[in-house]
Amino acid sequence: MNELLQHLIESLREELKQYGEMLALLDHQQHYVVQRQTADLMQSVAAINSQVQTIATARREREQRQRHIAQQLNLGSAAGFAELIPLLPADYRPLVQALVQENNELLTRVQNRVRQNHLLLSRVVEVMQRFIGSLFPGSQTATYDDAGQMLAGGLAPHSIYDAVG
Repeated sequence: MNELLQHLIESLREELKQYGEMLALLDHQQHYVVQRQTADLMQSVAAINSQVQTIATARREREQRQRHIAQQLNLGSAAGFAELIPLLPADYRPLVQALVQENNELLTRVQNRVRQNHLLLSRVVEVMQRFIGSLFPGSQTATYDDAGQMLAGGLAPHSIYDAVG
């Protein structure tokens, strides 16, 4: 059981580390938007997408180890930490509880930062759409719904010469 607990603790620490990495990437992305560093912003999107996969892998590993502990304690494989922690050896309870709490708090911070960045990026797109609309009066700009589906047609094909002339 102690070896299984060590593996679970290692997994919780890894998951915590990956959430911290994501929060740092999201902070950088926010900085790039505010500073209008578009090249860095595009790279940050790729890094964030990669980090999403890394987090998913860390979470799957932690969930698997959590299931192993639950089985050892004769609980269902879907048992949550609220059920597991009271049944763990007393020496391990505070550490596991603290790691679970830190993971939950950091995940909440990541979710909040994602929402902030989404709003910030949406605002940038809105400003750019108005700018393009002022350059090409009467043209439609592409607008997307929450699912990423285009609501309106794209820009009418104009050359800069036609727009200025």
